Amino acid sequence: MNALRVGLLQYEVQRIAGFESWTARLDALVTEAKQAGAQLLAMPEYACVELAGAFVQAPDVRHELEAVCARADDILAAMRAVARRHAVWLQPGSLPMRAAGRIRNRAPLIAPDGGVAFQDKRVMTRFEAESWGVQPGDDPCVFETPFGRIGVAICYDVEFPALVRAQVEAGAWLVLVPSCTDTLHGFNRVRLAARARAIENQCFLAIAPTVGEAPFLATLDANRGYAAVYGPVDRGFPEDGVLARGPLDRPGWIFCDLDPASLEAVRADGAVRNHRDWPPAPSSCRTVRPT
Repeated sequence: MNALRVGLLQYEVQRIAGFESWTARLDALVTEAKQAGAQLLAMPEYACVELAGAFVQAPDVRHELEAVCARADDILAAMRAVARRHAVWLQPGSLPMRAAGRIRNRAPLIAPDGGVAFQDKRVMTRFEAESWGVQPGDDPCVFETPFGRIGVAICYDVEFPALVRAQVEAGAWLVLVPSCTDTLHGFNRVRLAARARAIENQCFLAIAPTVGEAPFLATLDANRGYAAVYGPVDRGFPEDGVLARGPLDRPGWIFCDLDPASLEAVRADGAVRNHRDWPPAPSSCRTVRPT
């Protein structure tokens, strides 16, 4: 596996005039990252929901969801066209999609030839379950790429170690985390969970968040966070495990060069071997009384 230059977008939610304006914006953002040498581009969870502002009369949680679901096929087609046009690997965040009467939150990974595969979100936030009726999707998967196997853990999913561990055990050395959080509490849960997953699996975790205020939307009205890449906290890595991070709440790309060989080295000869030493789940937990 060769080194990979990844681009992570702090995506500012904006008022969009229409579908063509959104497509042009997406193309411009991908052009910028491609010119910076990025081979794999990652964007935030639900970034495309900003399109709802062009289709609804006033901010409304249900109407915004329905507007985006109704155009999900067109949105995905535009994402695939941009990936083909610029010959990049594109993880364009996630989009809500309706199928067989169910709405799922789906994160596509798009190849430079336009081929696509999906990672569904497995664990719903209260907002998704209670306000949107989004339902859990398929189990974790890994994507085959020329850079090796890559995973995606959509926002809240990264807070559950078993989901990321399944991807790492299936060969993922990098897990992308498209996120959308409206408070620093939420962002910090995602950030701290990603750092923990990087430590315990001795792998790379990379976050791409929405940022900015959008009072014209009910769903993406407030967006907090910054993009970051985390790795093991061990020999050959920064002492805090932070390989890259962007400025809080400001739009733009950050870039980071990642070498999977550095993970192989630390797993083999680190001060600790978290990846190898992962214990099996205990079969039970006893209650004991001090005497």
